[in-house]
Amino acid sequence: MVFIAKTTTPNEWKVIANTISTVVEEATFEATVEGLSFRAMDPSHVALVDLNWPNAAFDQYECDKQYKLTVRVDEFAKLIKRAGSKGSIEISAEDDDYLTLKLQNGYKKEFKIHLIESSSEASPIPKLSFNTKVTLKEESLEDIFNDINVLADHIIIESTQEGITFLGKSDAGQASVTLEKSSEHLLAMEVKENSRATYSLQYLVNMVKAAGAASENITAEFSNKMPLRLEFQLGDSGGRIHFYLAPRIEER
Repeated sequence: MVFIAKTTTPNEWKVIANTISTVVEEATFEATVEGLSFRAMDPSHVALVDLNWPNAAFDQYECDKQYKLTVRVDEFAKLIKRAGSKGSIEISAEDDDYLTLKLQNGYKKEFKIHLIESSSEASPIPKLSFNTKVTLKEESLEDIFNDINVLADHIIIESTQEGITFLGKSDAGQASVTLEKSSEHLLAMEVKENSRATYSLQYLVNMVKAAGAASENITAEFSNKMPLRLEFQLGDSGGRIHFYLAPRIEER
């Protein structure tokens, strides 16, 4: 068994560990000749994370066949955090028992964690057709979600040909943020049909905080009363993370 994935910095690994920890406690990475992938839905079946990290994005990548590597996310995340800000990370597996992490930043560290049996099957990707697609700066979207979160637990997103509006309301009050199509924070916008949907805000706040750390821009796609998809780029590595969030039924 030969699987080795090495990067010169720990940034992408840290983003992946933080992102996965927002949805599941156990993570199954699938390694193939083409690269590394991960897909899982949270226990409430509200949110889904889909990772694709091609082999060309790594400083070194070796994989002689298809492998499924399942780890406890909290253990994996703790070890990834032990990497320095500029040190390299090498993750490998030589048998079915352990995943080995080698960290180097002036000196070498090596950890081994037990691989565990997967308790679930990979979640299917929903087949969706989106009517609205917008791209925003990461810091802009994070700021908007935090603004709405001051007064609300859920967010209503509305799109028209003129722009996009984010709304939140609760017993405490209400908040809204509107970006016109010409806004410098709205990098791209395509609206085939006006759309409106409501989503749980805490999922979005947590996901943008975790996955947005490696992505300068975030693309959001949704349709009327349909799931939302966010796309995060893994820096310049060529990898990407898709996050799907189911809508809430009650909107008003």
